[in-house]
Amino acid sequence: MKVAFASTDKIHVDEHFGHAEEFYIWEIGPEVAEFSGVIQVQADEGDVDDKIEARANVLADCAIVYVGEIGGPAAARLVQKRIHPLKSKEREPIADVAAKLQEVMQGNPPPWMRKAMMKS
Repeated sequence: MKVAFASTDKIHVDEHFGHAEEFYIWEIGPEVAEFSGVIQVQADEGDVDDKIEARANVLADCAIVYVGEIGGPAAARLVQKRIHPLKSKEREPIADVAAKLQEVMQGNPPPWMRKAMMKS
């Protein structure tokens, strides 16, 4: 499945969803996790709803979005588009998060993750 990470340094999950201008995309499966590209978001001066919608649209192929912070309205908008937002509890390295996701996928993933896996 495709997972997007909001990061300021390309290494850690530490960026606020609404401030992210780039998302680092990884393809993550039970056996393999690899970086697959960068999605850029145009930094426009539109209102908050436009910024949320712009980010949600470019992430439409992703099953999960990992962020440092995200507001309630933005999280709700992602869920409506079948993208599961997750907040990093700390400034975690993206590679560590990918490895944890793989562990969960190899075992008995929770229902929300099974749905996310089927999206891809």
